[in-house]
Amino acid sequence: MRMDSLPPNASRLAEHAGHRHALFVYGTLQFPEVLEVLIGRVPRLQPATAPGWRVATLTDRLYPGLVPAPNGLAHGTVLSGLTAAEWEILDAFEDPEYDLRTIRLADSTAPVWTYIWTSTVAQDDWHPQPFATTHLTQFAAHCLEWRRHL
Repeated sequence: MRMDSLPPNASRLAEHAGHRHALFVYGTLQFPEVLEVLIGRVPRLQPATAPGWRVATLTDRLYPGLVPAPNGLAHGTVLSGLTAAEWEILDAFEDPEYDLRTIRLADSTAPVWTYIWTSTVAQDDWHPQPFATTHLTQFAAHCLEWRRHL
């Protein structure tokens, strides 16, 4: 979550204008509590998996990064029905180390957008349940404060 720079990364979205249909999320954006405070609603959510990827723990961060893993299987959720304004908010929320790209999901022929982590990661996989139990309430409050300043 980018706290020091609030304006959306216009160039990251501009090159994909008109092609942003669904977004595969695999970390904190899977949680309705986080979506509600960021975009003011919970869009349609559908569980999904991405073969060839893993959800990696990031050093000194509560949220993960999606990285290639030949034998990996990343579990996440597809958000659909996002408006252009919601895309801009979510893009502003993502750190500059994320790159917006398309990937293929299991049981789907159409590519889907996701944020790929482009920097170093820890060896451990990130899991949503420990995050939810330990950090979700405080993280959502932090997101709300960030959103108020956007």
